[in-house]
Amino acid sequence: MASSSSKSRILFIGGTGYIGKFIVEASAKSGHPTYALVRKSTLSSPRRSRIVHSFKSLGVNFLIGDLHDHGSLVEAMKQVDVVISTVGHGMLSQQVKIIAAIKEAGNIKRFFPSEFGNDVDRVEAVEPAKSAYDVKVRFRRAVEAEGIPFTYVSCNSFAGYFLSNLAQPSGDVPPRDRVIILGDGNAKAIYNREEDIGTYTIRAVDDPRTLNKLVYVRPPKNIYSFNDLVGLWERKIGKTLEKVYIPEEQVLKLTGGDVMMALNHSILVKGCQTSFEIEESFGVEASEIYPDVKYTSVDEYLDQFV
Repeated sequence: MASSSSKSRILFIGGTGYIGKFIVEASAKSGHPTYALVRKSTLSSPRRSRIVHSFKSLGVNFLIGDLHDHGSLVEAMKQVDVVISTVGHGMLSQQVKIIAAIKEAGNIKRFFPSEFGNDVDRVEAVEPAKSAYDVKVRFRRAVEAEGIPFTYVSCNSFAGYFLSNLAQPSGDVPPRDRVIILGDGNAKAIYNREEDIGTYTIRAVDDPRTLNKLVYVRPPKNIYSFNDLVGLWERKIGKTLEKVYIPEEQVLKLTGGDVMMALNHSILVKGCQTSFEIEESFGVEASEIYPDVKYTSVDEYLDQFV
């Protein structure tokens, strides 16, 4: 392993959030000097105490600041080489403040905006998911217009969201009697363990092959149609489930105001994650360029619920 002095110093904005904490952990464990921009209130928040303690034990450096405090952003950026934003959906449009700070700091060699989902330039979506995707599309164009070196990570579906209960509307474990399937169940989607997303993201940080490119986390063992996913689960539990198919027309009626249902329509009905080939001109596939990374397959992930 390269010494930490030869590895980029990484600043996380939104690092205590859902996917952020996995990427922060991967950064610290891989020997990158790792910094997390946090509000003073976060350090004393009972709700965040476990994650703060975890970060401290990993040697993460806390920098006090705020997305809305330009001075603190610039000061933090002057101490690092790479900025990774993992802010939540409600803060996506506020990332323009990160652009302004990167421009003023003048030393950032790579920026990873808060993406970590579907490729928003190649997705077919209905409202309210379309508006959510459009925010990311506009921000991509803003980053590119400013000439900021970037990497976009398209990690597709979080296993913790989709596999832990097989994307069912209720329940926190996979079903054992009845399963709801959106559309015809034949569209293929990609499911990745959050820790693996963290590992692949950090591997991309100092890799010239990922500069100004999309990194797709599309490992071959994690691509499943929903019918095949249900079949895999049935084999594991030795039981055939009752299958309730919801036709696309009905799914569309359910999407009004429900962003999660609209996302599910995009992923599970339209197959937006696998509807295009990755071309060298715009992207690379993580498991191809990092074949040494041992990722968790969907098959292995589901074993914990048997």
